[in-house]
Amino acid sequence: MVDSKVFAVDVSLKSLINLSVESWRFSRLFSRLLSKLDAGESQRYLSQYKYHLKQIEDSLEMSGLKIVNVEGLHFDPGMAASPLNIEDFGPDELLLVDQMIEPIIMDVNGVIRTGTVMLRKVQL
Repeated sequence: MVDSKVFAVDVSLKSLINLSVESWRFSRLFSRLLSKLDAGESQRYLSQYKYHLKQIEDSLEMSGLKIVNVEGLHFDPGMAASPLNIEDFGPDELLLVDQMIEPIIMDVNGVIRTGTVMLRKVQL
């Protein structure tokens, strides 16, 4: 079975990408959990969280890859991300990327893996 989100890459690189995406998703969950802890207790885990994110970035960088997060940016249909809730909006509405569900992975030549996003309407 071929992962349609990952373009032509070798098996080991594909494994690194998949592991990095799942780790990124888990770190987002961990971040939400940290925000629910009191300040003293969250500080204890914050440095471990930051270290984990840095390890992901460094591992990808060694392979010439990087994670691209487009949260907060205006949504463009040409973005390398699939919106899960696009049908909730009209064609003329201005939209922002509210949340990244899965990150975009790029190398120097372009997109290696498209992301997944949730959108929201721009409040004027």
